[in-house]
Amino acid sequence: MRPFSRTFIAIASLCIAARAAAGPDTVERIASPDGHIVLELAHKLDAGGKRNLSYNVRYDGDVVIRDSRLALRLDNHLNENAMALPVDRHADWFESLRVTGVHRASHDSTWTPVTGERAHIRDHYEALTLDLIKDDNPLYKLSVEVRAYDEGVALRFAFPENEKGAYYRILGEDTEFALPAGTRAWFHGWAQGPYALMPLAHWPDEAERPLTLALPNGLSVALLEGRMVDYARTKFKLSPDKADTLVTSMHDPADLISPFATPWRGIMIARRPGQLIEHDDFILNLNDASKIADTSWIKPGKIMRVMSLTTQDAKANIDFAARHHLQYVLFDFKWYGNAFSFDADATKVAIPDFDLPGIIAYAKSKGIGVWLYVNQQGLLAQSDTLFQTYRDWGVAGVKFGYVQVGSHRWTTWLEKTLQQAAAAHIMVNVHDDWRPTGEQRTWPNLLTAEGIRGNEEMPDATHNTVLPFVRFLAGPADYTICYYDPRIRTTHAHQLALAVVYYSPLQTLYWYDKPERSHDEPELAFWDRIPTTWDETRVPEGEPGRGVTIARRKGDEWFVGSITGNDARRVALKLDFLPKGRSYEATIYADDPAAPTATHVGIRTRTVDAATVLQLDLPASGGQAIWLRPR
Repeated sequence: MRPFSRTFIAIASLCIAARAAAGPDTVERIASPDGHIVLELAHKLDAGGKRNLSYNVRYDGDVVIRDSRLALRLDNHLNENAMALPVDRHADWFESLRVTGVHRASHDSTWTPVTGERAHIRDHYEALTLDLIKDDNPLYKLSVEVRAYDEGVALRFAFPENEKGAYYRILGEDTEFALPAGTRAWFHGWAQGPYALMPLAHWPDEAERPLTLALPNGLSVALLEGRMVDYARTKFKLSPDKADTLVTSMHDPADLISPFATPWRGIMIARRPGQLIEHDDFILNLNDASKIADTSWIKPGKIMRVMSLTTQDAKANIDFAARHHLQYVLFDFKWYGNAFSFDADATKVAIPDFDLPGIIAYAKSKGIGVWLYVNQQGLLAQSDTLFQTYRDWGVAGVKFGYVQVGSHRWTTWLEKTLQQAAAAHIMVNVHDDWRPTGEQRTWPNLLTAEGIRGNEEMPDATHNTVLPFVRFLAGPADYTICYYDPRIRTTHAHQLALAVVYYSPLQTLYWYDKPERSHDEPELAFWDRIPTTWDETRVPEGEPGRGVTIARRKGDEWFVGSITGNDARRVALKLDFLPKGRSYEATIYADDPAAPTATHVGIRTRTVDAATVLQLDLPASGGQAIWLRPR
């Protein structure tokens, strides 16, 4: 036998021996209940003889995610040394993992949200769990958990309780999303940033989540983070060495005690963009059930901000709120002094002409609740007692301002503060760059959050058409709708329609407005009537960057909002979401240059039914709002 042949056989034998020692390759497949989505999870040896976890996803055979790596970077050596435990020396913590078991399960239940876009939410999925252990350090075990829904798939890592009490330091997460060539993303670098439809190359920064993608095969996909309650926030970055591939990027390390699980990495998949909105309870199903036993005090509603903090102005706003069927008013920034200073006391009014007890009493007499703004400095220093004080005052809710986000520290702080507010029966609105990941299912006193480029920045109409397909997949958002401020860059009918298009159980109307600017225009009747929670939500048509139409039902009544971007658009709106055999009176609020008011909104009525097709002519940056009630 020639030396080359003997060498080849020796190398092949070593490879076979190494593979045998590592155990056989494991490839498991899981399908969604309807069978359209298939995820393949694999644990294999790579060409270098190291073990890797990977996955891929297909929808009706079309590629959604190509083979992509699943990995965490851990470094527990300081804790291991301190506790006289074996020190893990692997450069790649995952390379010594061995599969010990595979489990499958099915789940199908229905739950009722305290507030929501639907009266009932179905939680239906197939589950796959891959159990692993480090074969050279069996102190460490973990599982890869997968759920396959009809709406998408989700994956996470779970670590059982460590019998030796070892702590875990996760330095980073390297979950990949290898996408088909030609995929484009609605990139935005921060939660209150603008959007741009970009290819997966030459990004200026990491991308915020949710991240909505347009695949070349026509599918719409959204990558999101679910149940991020004891971890550091992750965004998406471009892989430095793999084309068309995104990688999760953690804000900072997470220091954890077992048992724990990482946040879910969710992948929503839809044939048309509007289905993403119709299925946006996907993120809620990745979170724990409500931990608030008595939720009777959680009351959604419409709210306006009081622009001038005087007793007289406060009462004028309360009168306006009562006249226009709002439920709350908000006293915003600096009512208790310099909110950026720890010296400010959020239990003491710092404005001379601001009788807060008298104002709260006056509001109560008018059936209006009061919300107070508190900056993070005040919350951090006083939250142990602050919410109970506000409850004693008769305050309904607190708006958290200038909230720090991203780090493991601030994530766990916010989770604790939501619990403290719930214990005192205080509702919450979190502002600035923080985004929810489905926490409102667990803590339904969290009514809404900012994390959106809304009317504080006065974005254009095209930006507004993107938001329902991206930001709102994370949960309700406080866009702070305005009506009279001259800086608005859309028509007034567009602003009217936003109260339907944008879901928020605490819906801010008249953000930069004052009662004296209003002439009680007749179209305000639409906002007077509109609720903020819903029994059913439909998306008849829409595409991010162009426009969207959303129809929502409360009881027997439907409210429809249709908006366009910076270009005019004609929409043939089918009313086939209405029950057959019933007629409705449609009150239509539309842009009309001939309307006699300064807002130029015309109002007309007509009889419609499920067979009706309404022709909506939307001018550039325009919209229409429609109220449908049974005849």
